[in-house]
Amino acid sequence: MSLKTLLFGRARSLTEQNLFHKISLIAVFAWVGLGADGLSSSCYGPEETFKALGGNVHLSLFVALASVVTIVAICASYSQIIALFPTGGGGYLVASKLLSPAAGVVSGSALLIDYVLTITISVASGADALFSLLPPHWQIWKLTFSIVGVIGLTVINLRGVKESVLLWVPIFFLFVGTHAFAILYAVISHGSGLAGVATATVHEVHAVSSQFGVFALLALLLKAYSMGAGTYTGIEAVSNGLPILREPRVQTGRRTMLYMGASLAITVAGLLLAYLLYAVEPAEGKTLNAVLCEKIVAGWSHSTGAVFLFAFLGSEAVLLLIAAETGFLDGPRVLSNMALDRWVPTRFANLSDRFITQNGILLMGVSALVMMVATRGSVDTLVVLYSINVFITFTLSQLGMVVHWWRQRATEPKWLRKLAINGFGLALTTFILISLTAVKFFEGGWVTLLVTGLLVVAAFAIKRHYTGVTEQLRRLDAIVEAAEINVTAHTAVPVSADPKARTAVVLVNGYNGLGLHTCLHVPRMFGDTFRNFVFIAVGPVDAGNFKGAADIEALRTHTADQAERYAAWARSHGHGAATFTAIGHDVMGEVMRLSAEAKAQFPKSVFFAGQLAFAQETRVTRLLHNSTAFTLQRRFFVANLPFVVLPIRVDN
Repeated sequence: MSLKTLLFGRARSLTEQNLFHKISLIAVFAWVGLGADGLSSSCYGPEETFKALGGNVHLSLFVALASVVTIVAICASYSQIIALFPTGGGGYLVASKLLSPAAGVVSGSALLIDYVLTITISVASGADALFSLLPPHWQIWKLTFSIVGVIGLTVINLRGVKESVLLWVPIFFLFVGTHAFAILYAVISHGSGLAGVATATVHEVHAVSSQFGVFALLALLLKAYSMGAGTYTGIEAVSNGLPILREPRVQTGRRTMLYMGASLAITVAGLLLAYLLYAVEPAEGKTLNAVLCEKIVAGWSHSTGAVFLFAFLGSEAVLLLIAAETGFLDGPRVLSNMALDRWVPTRFANLSDRFITQNGILLMGVSALVMMVATRGSVDTLVVLYSINVFITFTLSQLGMVVHWWRQRATEPKWLRKLAINGFGLALTTFILISLTAVKFFEGGWVTLLVTGLLVVAAFAIKRHYTGVTEQLRRLDAIVEAAEINVTAHTAVPVSADPKARTAVVLVNGYNGLGLHTCLHVPRMFGDTFRNFVFIAVGPVDAGNFKGAADIEALRTHTADQAERYAAWARSHGHGAATFTAIGHDVMGEVMRLSAEAKAQFPKSVFFAGQLAFAQETRVTRLLHNSTAFTLQRRFFVANLPFVVLPIRVDN
């Protein structure tokens, strides 16, 4: 077993029986992988809310109520997005399809930054929770632990989606069980204090409003509500992660959304109430949840209390690590969707031999690592940077849905009810976005917006480059029409390929001007040397077509059809022709395999491939375009196969 196999698992095959069934998630597991982000925010969201109120902690009841309403509203509106986009309706796709591509790239860029921060704050908060259990002098190792945590999660996710989720299921349900018990225990054991909490809340409302005014009271509540806005950041993940859910995806997605929304609302509101019932106060080096748990077990036996405390806080620490899964699951998916639309380098749509977007996972991991070091794992700093971006996406998604239902009012019988749901969601998320920006902007929120803005600018620059190259390649496609006319005009009996004759084996990718120019270069350079033309075509399995067995079969058929069109062109010119086709995630590996087969059948073969040659090659062009032909040339030389690269000039 190689080190790669040991770390990342054995390569999967497209021929594996029930492949998509094996790598997809049922609702419960999706709740763990995609819902952990939202649920884990109860480890720091309620605490930030509580701290923001200062001495007026009983006002947190109003924030708790507002949080429940917000969660219900966002979940309901995103359930409609799931139904409308059954193959995946993340913020990027919703905004792109229902508003405009420009709105989509803003939404996608905001999501990418948010997912990086999700990973960072989740791991940092997990470290805080874990080190609350340890002696104070161990605090110096907290940043090191956080860095190792990000690296470890990156490696785990490189093994695959399902593998990374199943590992955490026991811890996830330990968290759910211990926190549900703690909330119920607090309410039952201190039920007599509920009346006192209500009285104290009324008193604080009167005291703050009479001393500072009603607007000051609202401003205080708004600030507390805004500081706890990170609570809602994981809700969008389900609609974005639909492609990894088990069929039927819409029902699985909605069930997952229900599990997530109910557990999050109950946990957040329950913890805020428990804080009040136990009169919890911040303590140095401890989270509020740690203080609450210590108060709960204070009257228990030492062994029982210690076990529950360890289970409560230990599960929190690990759940916060699990929450980073959302960033690793959905961040690369957003990247791959943007790559397919040419907003980011196309390599981010490629799949590894485990059928995961490996490049995206590595980018998310490295970015989170940089953010962790830059902030030194400070949750207080990260909370300020966090949550603004996700509400940009929330708002654009809700706006897109409102526009959609308005356009469908003539054909959709229930358009008004659906528009009302998304309309309320739009009003709510817009209000939160404006509030968050106002509260957090000068505290450091401007950094998040600046980085997001720079990413948007970079995306437009990349898109402009790809568009320019596409326009130049489209001019080459003019030859395709001429080739079709020539094939139609020459309908003579095709010449059979002679295995003993000299053969030009051309690597092609789709029937286009680039491929035909490569074919035409061969006789220009070598005259009538080659009697046969053989075409090798490999259909790349990427994030855009790896959605189901039907999509894979359609890719296989399309690849074979495209290769056969080249063969028809060759026969129309009096050449013998044959094709070798395959599909796969490892295009070069499949090319080498097919080339060996072609060489065995046609021993006198020379291999040809076209390669874009930029007039002024830079690091940017090397990043945005692969050099497959040059890489293959080295592999062909090692295999002792003659290989010729034919340059196709492209002006920058």
